[in-house]
Amino acid sequence: MAKAAYEELCAHSKKTFVLSSAASVLSWDQETGMPPGGGDLRALQLAELAALSHERATDPRIDAWLKVCEQDAAMRSDLFLHANLRGMRRDYDRATLLPESLVRELAATESRAQKAWAQARADSNYAGFQPWLTRMLELQRLKADCLKSSGQSRWDALADLYEPGMNATDLRALFTPLRKRLVELRAKLDARGRKPDESLAKVEFEVPRQEAFVRAVLSAMTFDFTRGRLDRSAHPFCCGTLDDVRLTTRFHKDNVLDALGSTMHEGGHGLYEQGLDKDHQGTPLAEAVSLGIHESQSRLWENHVGKSRAFWQWCKQNAMRELGPLAVPFDADMIYRTANVVSPSLIRVEADEATYDLHVMVRFELETALLHGDLDVKDLPLQWNRLYLDYLGVEVPDDRRGCLQDVHWSCGLFGYFPTYTLGNLYAAQFAAAARRAIPDFDDQLARGTFADLREWLRSNIHQHGRRYTPSELCQRVTSAPLSSEAFLSYLEAKLCAVYEI
Repeated sequence: MAKAAYEELCAHSKKTFVLSSAASVLSWDQETGMPPGGGDLRALQLAELAALSHERATDPRIDAWLKVCEQDAAMRSDLFLHANLRGMRRDYDRATLLPESLVRELAATESRAQKAWAQARADSNYAGFQPWLTRMLELQRLKADCLKSSGQSRWDALADLYEPGMNATDLRALFTPLRKRLVELRAKLDARGRKPDESLAKVEFEVPRQEAFVRAVLSAMTFDFTRGRLDRSAHPFCCGTLDDVRLTTRFHKDNVLDALGSTMHEGGHGLYEQGLDKDHQGTPLAEAVSLGIHESQSRLWENHVGKSRAFWQWCKQNAMRELGPLAVPFDADMIYRTANVVSPSLIRVEADEATYDLHVMVRFELETALLHGDLDVKDLPLQWNRLYLDYLGVEVPDDRRGCLQDVHWSCGLFGYFPTYTLGNLYAAQFAAAARRAIPDFDDQLARGTFADLREWLRSNIHQHGRRYTPSELCQRVTSAPLSSEAFLSYLEAKLCAVYEI
């Protein structure tokens, strides 16, 4: 009886996955190829798919099937089955807390808000987005009130969707000493360091050459283009899974390293999705365990690989071949040092490793204040600009480079931003573990050989899906709980060497 119930559960879950994957492709198309006039219809399409998925996710039969399986001693003792049932129970219990009308309205509002955000960002006009952010906040508060348990704040309830167990109190305890060390490191580099030459970042390479360059690197990373693709969008992202992974990046006429970093970042996400266990598609065992772990994969490839000296010993030849004569004057060491310049900036996705997490901390403070009613939507630009001056020492000249730079709040992703910093911390511990497991790690990077690293990540992280919790996975892979020490030790050692301190 339990076996039959489990098979029904998995079959039902896989059909629900098909619906959600269709919505994912439509969301990707909205950002990459949808005609400008298609926004209203797309909002209706996404709302309808969200409602259908929610109807399936809250089907009472799921609860009945789960109860049969949960009462079976053999299934409870099987770690593999137990993990899948645990994930399904979490998803069902959460889904049943949300009314279909709210799910439908959230999907439609997210679609329309993204369109409004894109236009407001292009115009650098916060007023054009303000009404949509106001409505999105109202909906997110309703969502949080449905989800939160005793003792949880609204922000905690939403954050738990992305990183199970994450809460604002623990994050502040983590962020306060982290911010202190990062600020001290930046001050040390400014006072005593020799700043690298940044002239490469000002060279204007033709965009088709830049695209050929980043595609070559993405291929070397072993991203499977028969099961994925790379396109352009205003804000780089990754969506889809397994055999249909969609990546986007962006290009400027200068700063080719930004295009490379964005592509390697999204490529790390894509490799995670392509590395999930296809035999369990549509169930928790073929889903990423958390956004923090997901982000660790993108940050590991972008920073621990893409900003390493060994990587540029190989990649310099690719740069010369794909970017052409303008890349010739820059040797590998010069590019490596340029890739690791520390300079407080306005844009999070262009930030260096030593200041990136300060951008995240600004957003964390702002969205908790917005959700809990301590900050009025109309005052967001003023408060954003004040925190940027306080945390990073930079003045924000306009809304486009200020509070309109990220797509997340228009998508309803409240509680999401801190997963970026958690990803940095996980990435440092995972990279250290990979180096211990692959003795010639740097030699392989210097040859442009990334298959061993990809396989290590796949076998230790990707293929497990949600079999382990994030904390269990971290302990299993690194033999230590998550902390900031590995990240700070890695960063301080690298940057002091780059700045010749």
